[in-house]
Amino acid sequence: MTGEQPAWRRPTDPEARWPAALAVVVMVAIQIMLPDRLTMGPRWLLPAIEVVMAVVLVAADPKRIKRDTPVLRLVGLGLIVVASLGNVWSVAMLVRDILTGHDTGSASQLVAVGGAIYVLNVLSFAVWFWELDRGGPARRARGEDPYPDFLFPPMTSPQLASKDWEPYFLDYLYVAFTNATAFSPTDTLPLSRWAKSAMALESAIALLIAVLLIAKAVNALP
Repeated sequence: MTGEQPAWRRPTDPEARWPAALAVVVMVAIQIMLPDRLTMGPRWLLPAIEVVMAVVLVAADPKRIKRDTPVLRLVGLGLIVVASLGNVWSVAMLVRDILTGHDTGSASQLVAVGGAIYVLNVLSFAVWFWELDRGGPARRARGEDPYPDFLFPPMTSPQLASKDWEPYFLDYLYVAFTNATAFSPTDTLPLSRWAKSAMALESAIALLIAVLLIAKAVNALP
């Protein structure tokens, strides 16, 4: 009976660590490159904390995510919280600079900074979605929670996907990107209340960045 179930509902091989680790590396790089006025504290502070936490996670599960101890779970969630704090702070400071007429540099510099923060927003929520859906990657691999927080198309149309299909980090990254671009769910629906709230927050942040950058570009704001 177990073999007849789709992969996302039965125990499977643990997910590879490197896609999520790569996303964290990109987030750290973006935070380091942002102007000082858009970073929380010294520019190196949050990236340094994130790197230490990421090293702990990689050392515990260097190739595939098998371990799910309370300590590692706490470190994983803490990493996302720190990255998200940096993201929220950068968005708030960008909004302040645009609305108060602060020197935001040339048009190309403003677009580059806004685009970097937009990417940071997408990556942050992608990691959140990946880390929280059905208890995280380790629990998903063990098939412990049959109730998904995100309803992917292969779940509703299993005849159109391999029986070995299950969501990996790239699927959550796609959800975060399309949600930030369309400002609403596209092909994947949030089922739980936290998933709906998180997607709404990501859309609101992305919409705020887009509206302010466009308004600044057409000189509607000082």
